[in-house]
Amino acid sequence: MKFLRDWGIFILILALYFLSRIFLWAPVIVSGPSMDPTLADGQRLILLKTERLERFDIVVAEETDDNGDKKDIIKRIVGLPVDKISYKDDTLTINGQKYDEPYLDDYKQKLRTEKLQKEYSFNSEFQEWARETKYFTLDKDANSEFEVTVPEGQYYLLGDNRLISEDSRRIGSVNKKDILGKVKFRVWPFKSIGTVN
Repeated sequence: MKFLRDWGIFILILALYFLSRIFLWAPVIVSGPSMDPTLADGQRLILLKTERLERFDIVVAEETDDNGDKKDIIKRIVGLPVDKISYKDDTLTINGQKYDEPYLDDYKQKLRTEKLQKEYSFNSEFQEWARETKYFTLDKDANSEFEVTVPEGQYYLLGDNRLISEDSRRIGSVNKKDILGKVKFRVWPFKSIGTVN
């Protein structure tokens, strides 16, 4: 009884922490430039596992590559199950309705004015792609006009850095069971702490 009185609250707090960590949330580290400029390489985020998935949410999903290896990817939900998605010259249409994508505006503007040469200075191949295109969202064959119907129970995920992101345009739609949760908070770097929109 003395042990429980002295340590009970501490043990309870510890148990609640680990249970919440298993069932409710997880830490995530951004790796790579595919979500620039919304999320940057090395940023640390908190993923919520119980949130309802909605269009334009940023999520973490598990991807299996051609070798059978699994890795986590961070992308944005653009298409919900059975959505009909089309792009034409950077304009998104879903089920016949046009949608703005304000999170792309910065890089689209830089593509028009500077061809993203500074942003892609870390990779000469990316710089060449940017120099050669007028549009930011292309399919895997570099077409600015394409159409996709999302299968039942799956989600169409795209990175915000559209020219270089490996996403549903190449790997296909992602099953709901492979989506680990929704990114809600940024906890590092300190200057960027806050919610992720």
